[in-house]
Amino acid sequence: MLKNMRKTELLVPASCLEVLKTAVIYGADAVYIGGEAFGLRAKAKNFTPDEMREGIAFAHSYGKKVYVTVNILAHNEDLAPAGVYLKELGEMEPDALIIADPGIFTLAKEICPQIEIHISTQANNTNYETALFWHRLGAKRVVVGRELSLKEIAEIRDKIPPEMEIEAFVHGAMCISYSGRCLLSNYLAGRDANRGACSHPCRWKYYVSEETRPGEYMPVFENERGTFLFNSKDLCMVEHLPDMIEAGIDSLKIEGRMKTALYVATVARTYRRAIDDCLAGDGTYEAHMDWYHSQIGACTHRQFTTGFFYGRPDASAQIYEESTYVREAIYLGYVEEVLPDGAFRLTQKNKFCVGDSIEIMKPDGTDEKATVESIRDENGREMDSAPHARQALTVRLSQVPEEYDILRK
Repeated sequence: MLKNMRKTELLVPASCLEVLKTAVIYGADAVYIGGEAFGLRAKAKNFTPDEMREGIAFAHSYGKKVYVTVNILAHNEDLAPAGVYLKELGEMEPDALIIADPGIFTLAKEICPQIEIHISTQANNTNYETALFWHRLGAKRVVVGRELSLKEIAEIRDKIPPEMEIEAFVHGAMCISYSGRCLLSNYLAGRDANRGACSHPCRWKYYVSEETRPGEYMPVFENERGTFLFNSKDLCMVEHLPDMIEAGIDSLKIEGRMKTALYVATVARTYRRAIDDCLAGDGTYEAHMDWYHSQIGACTHRQFTTGFFYGRPDASAQIYEESTYVREAIYLGYVEEVLPDGAFRLTQKNKFCVGDSIEIMKPDGTDEKATVESIRDENGREMDSAPHARQALTVRLSQVPEEYDILRK
């Protein structure tokens, strides 16, 4: 039985309104999103103001929370428009703002003091005095740096007030730079990672060039696919949830504000069940471990690591790896509306054909096999296949799905 009985939140990312609804339906307690500016995922789809209002209302109708990222490291020119944006957010009433910059923090406290503030991992929250500093200024939560071990997080928990919350990443991509503060993108591509425009140079292939031989590039092979010196494995702590909960972590955060609805649905429902099983304390968590791994393995990912939670990785747990993704399922779309005759509407994401065997992925963790019986385009014309055109379709399967079910093959 776990000793720490603090409430454990599952926090899931959303790149757009479709994915927010998926996260809520598939088990998230809270969803974090970004607007069209002032977040660290400028290349994600992100939310227009109207979409943000709709997303917040949708989540609240299910009793779930929405946190909005305003976590750039601001320059002078950012402050005035950030103030306008914060005023707009104050009217939308999200449950919290995720902030890294003290200047943005100050503006938020002045403009929308009624909204909770969570301190982003970009603020380098790696010790208890930092957490206490933010608590004294009025922050509700700190997102701890990924450089911390569980032992260090547990010490922070012991040294801060009970009402101060701790959030930590539990799953997803890992940045190689200290708390994500990377300068490579700005230097190599002119895109500032700390203002939301990272070009991800840590995923690129590199060669060695000798100083006196300009233009001669020598490969340094890690494997047959090339050299990826800065590339990290993905974090996966599904096997270690008891340790994270015992360390006093209040919110378990999934990374991935640029991921598809399929990825979000898969990871959200897997961690939802894993957390619930773990808190039950009746042996189901250990019994279902193979299921958790099979589900997570079905969506796109790199090889996995436990990061720094158990100390600095040694040679046998090397954190840097080649860049190849593992992909075992294709996202076809999600069910937007079930029609009276049993057919349904969806916006297609990838190609599929009449006669294909596909899976209906349900929020409760079950999957159902089905066969595609018919496809019609938005004009009602019958189609043998749905090319990858992201069009609205009416589809009939060998069994009737439910609204928000995910389809994959």
